[in-house]
Amino acid sequence: MTATTTEHETPAASAPTQLTMAGALNAALRDAMAADDRVVVYGEDVGPLGGVFRVTDGLQAQFGEDRIWDSPLAESGIVGTAIGMAMYGMRPVVEMQFDAFSYPAFEQMVSHVAKMRNRTKGRMTLPMVVRIPCAGAIGGVEHHSDSSEAYWTATPGLTVVMPSNPADAYSMLREAIESDDPVVFMEPKSRYWSKAPLTLPVTTAPMDRAIVVREGTDVTLLGYGPTVRTALEAADAAEAEGLSIEVVDLRSLSPFDDETVGVSVRKTSRAAVIHEAAQFGGYGAEVAARVTERNFHHLAAPVLRITGFDIPYPSPKLEEHYLPTPDRVLAALDSWEWDD
Repeated sequence: MTATTTEHETPAASAPTQLTMAGALNAALRDAMAADDRVVVYGEDVGPLGGVFRVTDGLQAQFGEDRIWDSPLAESGIVGTAIGMAMYGMRPVVEMQFDAFSYPAFEQMVSHVAKMRNRTKGRMTLPMVVRIPCAGAIGGVEHHSDSSEAYWTATPGLTVVMPSNPADAYSMLREAIESDDPVVFMEPKSRYWSKAPLTLPVTTAPMDRAIVVREGTDVTLLGYGPTVRTALEAADAAEAEGLSIEVVDLRSLSPFDDETVGVSVRKTSRAAVIHEAAQFGGYGAEVAARVTERNFHHLAAPVLRITGFDIPYPSPKLEEHYLPTPDRVLAALDSWEWDD
């Protein structure tokens, strides 16, 4: 295939319209495929069906079966084939369908995708994106509700990002596809139907940067993906009690934006991180360690983690008791000693 362009080019801007995160991701794939014919999309049921969450809806009808197609039910083969395509100059975007479905491809991801640039002393890159619908709060069973980010962030060589809103979903996916290095693009399933007015194409902050989505002075709440909304709701509730909470959307889990987080924490002197995954060995442990090591003399209290419990993901009837809530966030903040 011959690339039509390698620039972030998209159709002319349209009028603002209410767009879901799933719709924004669909638009990002559509625009990326139109801009560069090296971009191909495949995975389980992504063709005529349009994906379980309809993220690829209509793309096969527009681009044909040689650009987007259904793969066998074999995640190791999906990722392994993408490695070969990327080595030969294509830019594959593959879907794992559900978070826990990615585990059969774990060896490919850790042993090959993450290590190819290092193994070849920089001579070979892998411009590929692995899309992983992730996390819970959709009434799914255990193999459909995992938060697997800690596995991928613990693997050097992988860029791991997670948008929390439609604008970031579009912009970050376009940037991920254009990256010459592999990106694990995690999509919080509970946010697929969240809406925002967008004028496409939209470019937000670079995907390796965190952003402050609410200013505050007393506490920094660090969230990503589905827990950004949790943090914002907790901040709204805390305001009525006279507590000013700053909310930071991490966006990039690896690499980590120490600069943006550090500025916020040094301003507020207190920090807490929220995620759906279990607490022990979870991503929040790394965040808490980094924040403490780099800002120790500015902290008035230990960094807190508000997380899921240390159990396998529960049945749909119990997930509301498992997931972090604004009330649990505020209860955790009350555990600190506060000066009168």
